Amino acid sequence: MALSSMTGFARSHGASGPYTFEWELKSVNAKGFDLRLRLPPGWDELEALAKKRAGEVLSRGTVYANLSVKRAGAAQTIRINEDVLAAVVDVAGLLAQRIDAVAPSIDGLLGIKGVIEMVEPEGSEEEDKAARDAAATAFETALGDLVEMRNREGTALGQILIQRMDEIERLAKRAEAAPGRKPEAIKARLAEQIATLLETSDRFDADRLSQEAILIATKADIREELDRIASHIAQARDMIGKGGPVGRRLDFLSQEFNREVNTCCSKSNDIELTNTGLEMKNVVEQFREQVQNLE
Repeated sequence: MALSSMTGFARSHGASGPYTFEWELKSVNAKGFDLRLRLPPGWDELEALAKKRAGEVLSRGTVYANLSVKRAGAAQTIRINEDVLAAVVDVAGLLAQRIDAVAPSIDGLLGIKGVIEMVEPEGSEEEDKAARDAAATAFETALGDLVEMRNREGTALGQILIQRMDEIERLAKRAEAAPGRKPEAIKARLAEQIATLLETSDRFDADRLSQEAILIATKADIREELDRIASHIAQARDMIGKGGPVGRRLDFLSQEFNREVNTCCSKSNDIELTNTGLEMKNVVEQFREQVQNLE
C-alpha cells in the first residue's frame, strides 16, 4: 500500500436532465476522520452514501464536501407566504390601536423578510431521482481523484521521511564514532579531573574517587540509546515501505526518537557529541513535522 497524505483537493461536474451539478472536495489534517457535507435542499439522501463511501477509502483527515446544483430551463417563481403576511397584518392592526401611526404600505409589507418567497420549479420524480443518482456517481469520481492526489502527496512525503532517516542514521554513526566516547578518552578526562581534585585537598580518597569515576563513566555511556535509535530507524523504514495509514504510529515513533536523542544530549560530556546530538534533534523534529501530514 502507498503512503497517503491527509491534504488534497478534487472537483467533479455532472448533468442529468435539467440539472447541472458540481462536487468540490477538500481534505485537511485531523486526528481522526470526519466528512462535513453541504448539500442543497432536497438532496439530503446523498449524505448516507457519501459518508459510507468516504469512510471506506479514508481513515484520517477532515473532508469538506460541497455539492452545488442548478436547474436549467425554468425560472424561479414568486410566492406570498400567506401565514407570515397574516401574522404581520395582525401585529400592524394591534399597533394601530395603541399608537397613532400610518397604516403600512404594500411595498412595506412585501419588504418584510419571509413574506415573499422564491420558489424553485418542481421537477418530476423521475428527473430528480436520475439527477441524484448521477450526482452520486460524480461524488465517486471526485472521491477517487481526492484519494489519488493524497496518494501522490503521500509518496512525496515518504521520500522526504526516508531522507530524514538517512540523516538520523548518519548522525547516530557520527555520535558512535565520536572520539570523546572512546574508553581511553574517558579515562584520560576522568584521570585529569581526579588529579586536579587530589592536588587541591588531601581529604579525597583516591580509591573512592576511582569508583565514582567508573560509575559516572557508566552512566554517561549512550550505547543503549544508540541501539534504540537504530531500532527505531529500522521500524520507521519498514512502516514507510509497507505504506497504508501509518501516520499515528510514525508520530509515536518520532516521540521515541526525540526521547532517545534528548537522553544522548543529557549524558554527553563531550562538545562534539553534544553538537551531534543537537543536530540529530533538529532532524527528528523535521521528521515529526512531516509525519503530521500523513494519514
